[in-house]
Amino acid sequence: MTQDFETRVIAPGSTIGIMGNGQLGRMAAFCAAELGYKVHVFGPGADSPTEQVCAKATIADYSDLDALRAFANDVDVVTFEFENVPHDSVKLLSELVPVRPGWKCLHLSQNRLREKTFCNDHGIGTAPFEAVRSLADLKAAVAKLGRPSVLKTTEMGYDGKGQVKITDDTDLADAWAQMKDAEAVLEGFISFEREISVIVARGVTGDTACFCPVENVHTNHVLDVTVAPAEIAQSLSKKAEDIAIKLVTAMEFVGLLAVEMFVTTDGDILVNEVAPRPHNSGHWTIDACVTSQFEQFIRAVCGLPLGDPSHHSNARMKNLLGDDIDGWQAILTEPTAKLHLYGKAEAKPGRKMGHVTWVLPKED
Repeated sequence: MTQDFETRVIAPGSTIGIMGNGQLGRMAAFCAAELGYKVHVFGPGADSPTEQVCAKATIADYSDLDALRAFANDVDVVTFEFENVPHDSVKLLSELVPVRPGWKCLHLSQNRLREKTFCNDHGIGTAPFEAVRSLADLKAAVAKLGRPSVLKTTEMGYDGKGQVKITDDTDLADAWAQMKDAEAVLEGFISFEREISVIVARGVTGDTACFCPVENVHTNHVLDVTVAPAEIAQSLSKKAEDIAIKLVTAMEFVGLLAVEMFVTTDGDILVNEVAPRPHNSGHWTIDACVTSQFEQFIRAVCGLPLGDPSHHSNARMKNLLGDDIDGWQAILTEPTAKLHLYGKAEAKPGRKMGHVTWVLPKED
């Protein structure tokens, strides 16, 4: 890649290519339009949340090389709202058009083993872990890390998919069978008091900006509620932001990186995983921050100055899963509630159909 590709400013009026066509792309497209950009989205499936609101859509598989070439020729920069795009596809795009974040960042974040090793290599703590590529590996890893522990696929798992909790009653052969011979990682148990996340932006010149740490509450492995800001000591907030900045800088990342972390019972912070895109735990920023995560995302990938990430209000965000959206009328009667629906046609159980953010007074 040329230096021009790496630092080029993409001016308003240009076309941003977004890989992935879900709700993250939809909300990013809104902000792109406000800043004068057009969006061309690429992904499988017609009538997607992003397609409904963007200028152009390519409906194709992520491995369709001819479609990717045509897509690259029609856009001025490429970014991602869905990171599990084949490595070769991203490399092809990066030869034709600026890609932010770059393919090396995606390659790292697509794999839990690479991700955790990278963190540890840069002095950032994680839960103890062992690589697992066979039943024999799993047995050895459990003997080392103990029970309870969690077996996870290294790639493609999200919202609790692709993982098995290892307890005293777990048959290891059955657990390994659920991995279907995919590479996995076993994570040791840690005692934590809460889960938090920090979303950080990094621009083409290396400047960074963090949104405040937030607390995340999960139900059945899916994010249920985000509370902003997290009720943690200022020293822990600073440490969490420092970790996020250290990671995004070490990765030479351009764009938006979400870093999920554990606050342990002994007051330490450990990284759980990262996402190289806007994140569910940042949706509250649309209604409670000077610059939302989606505007910041567009600013970063286009090489614009980063906006002010500070929050003018506190907030509580809740995901609306499946039939939860049937309560939209009641939500709209609440003066402090801001409703966001994603335009998905079918409300399947557990499917993210929208979210609601309650905007709350900022405490001193």
